[in-house]
Amino acid sequence: MSGAPTDPPAVPDGRTDERRWTARVLTLFPEMFPGPLAHSLAGKALDRGTWRLETVDIRDFASDNHRSVDDSPFGGGAGMVMRPDVIGAALAETGGPSDRIIYLSPRGRLLTQPIVADLAQAGTVVLLCGRYEGVDQRVLDASGAEEISVGDYVLSGGEPAALCLIDAVVRLLPGVMGNEHSGGQESFADGLLEYPHYTRPARWTDPAGVERVVPEVLLSGHHARVGAWRREQSEALTRSRRPDLWAKYDRPAGSPADE
Repeated sequence: MSGAPTDPPAVPDGRTDERRWTARVLTLFPEMFPGPLAHSLAGKALDRGTWRLETVDIRDFASDNHRSVDDSPFGGGAGMVMRPDVIGAALAETGGPSDRIIYLSPRGRLLTQPIVADLAQAGTVVLLCGRYEGVDQRVLDASGAEEISVGDYVLSGGEPAALCLIDAVVRLLPGVMGNEHSGGQESFADGLLEYPHYTRPARWTDPAGVERVVPEVLLSGHHARVGAWRREQSEALTRSRRPDLWAKYDRPAGSPADE
């Protein structure tokens, strides 16, 4: 597997290497990894050995001299389709029986924070990055791959989506975030968008000359009032920006009613 660490650092907290959360990326462009994952929280955790990144070059499993991985679609149509024999060989030779196999696809179920939290409990997650018009359906059926989308738009390939998914999962691994409580206060943690944040200076004049001040309640030092204000802000933002989330939210007594 190209890109796999040859001498991985010791795993913290007494965990064995087999229990380390691992992202194995099957891609035509292994050089795209780790990319941004080599920096900030994810990069530091990768250096510490909290998680492991492996890349598999799909072209290594092609059977011809040209390392062909795609062919014309049956039934006609534009574009090319990634071959099931090549993808199948890559999965068979690099995967394990307990791996979670995910195909990044715009037709998959939308990636949400609960799905991210579930993936963080897995041992190894195999991320299949498609290109062209996608992957032959037969290899998806045979492998039991889950299809996941990072949004209702189309990318040139699955690699950017894989980077997003990995980053979201790594943040939830033990010891990655400096403040262990911060994850529970973020957007989607309780079905709501996150409240606004403010810091110094308490009074700031913007480039247009308008003075903007921090809401007084945040300067009060009254934790109960601050908590109530933040909850109100989260509910108001969710209601106005994400009515789909608001419709699912189990609102406590006293929350604003729907119009």
